[in-house]
Amino acid sequence: MLIGEVARRSGVSARMLRHYDTLGLVRPTGRTVGNYREYTPADVRRIFHVEGLRSLGLSLRQIARTLDDPGFTPSALVGDLVRETEERLLRDRELLDRLRTVGAAEPAGWEDVARVVELLHGLRSRSAERRQQAVLATPLPAGLLAGAVLTEADPYVAGALRWALARTGGDGAASLASGLAAGDAEVRRRAVQALAELPGGEATAMLTGALDDPDPAIRRYAALALGSRGVTAAVPTLLAMVVHGPNEVEASEHLGTLARDPAWAGRIMAALTAELATHAADRAVRIRLVQALAEMPGTVALDVLRELAGDPDRPVALIASTLVTAPERYVAGGGPPAT
Repeated sequence: MLIGEVARRSGVSARMLRHYDTLGLVRPTGRTVGNYREYTPADVRRIFHVEGLRSLGLSLRQIARTLDDPGFTPSALVGDLVRETEERLLRDRELLDRLRTVGAAEPAGWEDVARVVELLHGLRSRSAERRQQAVLATPLPAGLLAGAVLTEADPYVAGALRWALARTGGDGAASLASGLAAGDAEVRRRAVQALAELPGGEATAMLTGALDDPDPAIRRYAALALGSRGVTAAVPTLLAMVVHGPNEVEASEHLGTLARDPAWAGRIMAALTAELATHAADRAVRIRLVQALAEMPGTVALDVLRELAGDPDRPVALIASTLVTAPERYVAGGGPPAT
């Protein structure tokens, strides 16, 4: 076949076929009497091989080496291509995020664009001090702050980011959703910590979902935040924190607040009493449970504390006895209990 027919059948232009010939990538096997290029079926097959490899992102030089190397292993090449493509996609994603950030800032002119770009560079600085300065320098879009929160490892910069994000209202909650779905538990922790400082129902709903996270620290962050918002879905996790720690003091306080709702007071008391029976041989757990009973409102826990004042475990009995005879614990319930 002459070059024109090959071009029609292969979809490769005659100009590109001549370029392949010049590079030695696909040389026609023969020449006509008039010195025109003449391609054999094997030559055409090589052209299709070249085009197939080009579609995978290989350069012409890489293709030539691949086709002519008898020791070529496709798996190694494909692995390299996967890594290169992932790196390129990451760069493209970063560029897309930057463009979206600039767009979200609604710049009025190129000076505004330059300012946002400068802030982006500041947030990506290796210097924690410079990153913190960038956060505090000027109000930033919620989406940008949320993205930075998810990647920030320095505790001081992270705190500044959460503070700035909270000042935007609840707008940043949706931008933190990707963090909650991350495979890295540390990223999910950052997302939950940021959500804990955001107002609004969207943040509360996302925190409620985080109660099912496999990471115990994330469940604790979510439960404490929800407890402070009066969300009773946090009760089982708060009870587990009282039993196992850490943060048992805060968990006890939130349980006490939630128990002010008469519909939940009985449930919480029943759960605390059941845990006392379950951990009858564990002094440390029982002491934490007694301290949680002390946070119950009014006289809700009085009968249980009176019973515990006679507990055979002396430290447990002493703490319970002290609480029973401390009238200030029961002012909210209508005055001190009778002894």
